Order: sequence, then structure tokens, then C-alpha cells
Amino acid sequence: MSDYPVFEAAELEIRRSGDKRILTGRFNYGSTATIRDRGRVRKEPFKPHAFNFAIEDETRQLDILVGHDFGRPIASRKAGTLEIEDSADAVNFEARLPDDPPSWVVDAEKSIAAGLMVGLSPGFAVPPASVVPDAERLEDEPGNPGVQIRVIRAAVLREFSVVTAPAYPDAAVDLRADDFGRAPNRRRRLWL
Repeated sequence: MSDYPVFEAAELEIRRSGDKRILTGRFNYGSTATIRDRGRVRKEPFKPHAFNFAIEDETRQLDILVGHDFGRPIASRKAGTLEIEDSADAVNFEARLPDDPPSWVVDAEKSIAAGLMVGLSPGFAVPPASVVPDAERLEDEPGNPGVQIRVIRAAVLREFSVVTAPAYPDAAVDLRADDFGRAPNRRRRLWL
């Protein structure tokens, strides 16, 4: 079983106008997840700009997935269907959904609409201390020494996933429709 933290969506809403659909999400810094693994409890907050390294590198692949499965992508920065930005309080993303979506995107849309997929979970790696000395810090929770707090100051973001089991109290996922009047900025491949 994976150890991904999950963020509960504060508000879920689906709006449609014609056939244009947009999935938006918000990952709030400072929110704390409670992770239970094999009888141990750990809490995990992210400091502001923890994901800045990957977000600022516009050549780095970032994806929105269903359930941390790279075989079920919803949008990606390299395909030109994902815009993502980092601020002091949150990471915000906007994913343009395909006009002819694969089955897992349709299923994700229906699950979000039904309130079944209510979480947002980051897929990330913490760099080694030899590269970023203070990337993470473990602390005992005051008054509760059986609980560790893993404070993450720097992490390499790989993806955000829409999931069913929320652990963080205030991340948000939203699905809406809009007419952008612009084509996605993406390259087409021709296989001969």
C-alpha cells in the first residue's frame, strides 16, 4: 500500500457549458494530513513553496492523474493541457479535459460529480539531505510523543491525483466548463 498523503476537497462543483470542461484544484500549504501506517501515526504539513522547484521548471513533466496511476492521466503540462502555479499559500492548477475523453476521465468526472472522489493527493519525492539539507524535519507532536510530525520544506512534485480517501482538510478539486477560445499549446506526433 502506498503512503501518499491525501487532501480533502473543501468544495466540489461541476459546471458544464457546451462540451468544454475544466478540472481545477487547489493544494493549500500549511494543512496537515494524518497518515496511519502499520499502527504508527504521522502528521505531515507542507511549508509554503515546498513544490516550487518542479513547478518553476517549465520543462519538467507534471501530471494530473486518477489514483496515482500514470496509466490513467487526466492532463499534463507537456501535452499543454495543464497549467500550474505556486504561491505562498497554495498550488493551483487548471486541467483542460479532452473533447473525446478516455473511459477513466469519464469515470473520474462522474465520481467527482457524485461526491465519490473528494480528495487531492500529491505524488512527490523528498530530496536527499546531501542535496537539500533541510528538506524535511521530523518532530514529536507536543504532548503526544507517539505521533511524529514530518514537516516538508522542499519536495519534488511529480503529480497530483484525484482520489477517494481524503486526509487533508482543505484541498479543493473543481470541474467546470468554459470557452477559452484558444487551442491547447501542444505538439502533435506523427508516427510513420
